Amino acid sequence: MYLKSLLTAILFSSSALYAGQTIDASQWRYAVDPHGSTASYEKPLVKENHVEISFNRVPRVDKQNNSWVELIYDLLNKSLNDIASIELTYQSDKPLVVKLSQKDYGGKGDKSYAHYQTLLPSANQWQTHTLTLDDFNRPDWTPSWSKDKGIIKANVSALYFVPNLTDEKGGNAWIKIKSVKLHQE
Repeated sequence: MYLKSLLTAILFSSSALYAGQTIDASQWRYAVDPHGSTASYEKPLVKENHVEISFNRVPRVDKQNNSWVELIYDLLNKSLNDIASIELTYQSDKPLVVKLSQKDYGGKGDKSYAHYQTLLPSANQWQTHTLTLDDFNRPDWTPSWSKDKGIIKANVSALYFVPNLTDEKGGNAWIKIKSVKLHQE
């Protein structure tokens, strides 16, 4: 009986430790445009076992000024080197766009912001999806002048989680992330 209790305690504490490692508050942040979109959450952003945030995205302002909202997971090593897949456990009331923030397409690159991305279905209960880099593509709206350099793992510093809201209408959405696991090659 004592041994069974001890084993149960060890298993519980090791799974709690592992769960704690998947949600490190220092790796999570969010960003919104300067045009009126907002983010709201009950503090702290990172709860005991998940990240939870709501967004209100305003419609696109004009041709030069688009609105945007994003939940950001900064990669611990600031790259995807040696990573074969990304396992994500999430909930989202809208389909969820997962973007690879690669400097070649961002503010330090060509400024197109046409990052490689994939779309996951909305989920009102926890869902787990495993993504490989083959699941990611550049968006349909990628400008013709943005040179496709492919996914350069060393240049991907973060994962962006974005509710699939339209530029024209904006809208409200919420996202919860329970786990992001990077599996090595």
